Amino acid sequence: MIDRVTPTERELEILKILWARGEATVREVYEEMSRSVPIVQNTVQAFLRTMEEKQLVDHRVEGRSFIYRPLVKREQTNRSLATNLLERVFDGAIDQMVQSVISAQQPTAEEIARLEELLRTAKQSAKRDTGKGDRS
Repeated sequence: MIDRVTPTERELEILKILWARGEATVREVYEEMSRSVPIVQNTVQAFLRTMEEKQLVDHRVEGRSFIYRPLVKREQTNRSLATNLLERVFDGAIDQMVQSVISAQQPTAEEIARLEELLRTAKQSAKRDTGKGDRS
């Protein structure tokens, strides 16, 4: 497995567009980005070339258009970014990271239910890993 670099904030915006579309031309990425970010098409093209050098995207040629597609999966990138944040900012303390996120934005009832399910799954996994059961 190739060890990939962490995308910059702009590169992540471009990746989100490519993940949503599957693939896109420079113009399509530019048009979508320009709705929310002041950017020119040449800058998007330069980002995509740099991202290709970093092996974040690849392209194929169709006529005169370069059509880009992501080489990294969204889940893989999210996990890598979260791990990086966890280690750099919270020194690996998951509880502190979660507390910080919750204090920044109150989760919805659906998100709380999903978090509870994730905790149940994590507890079961920890029990299997240690071979000890909770006797309560």
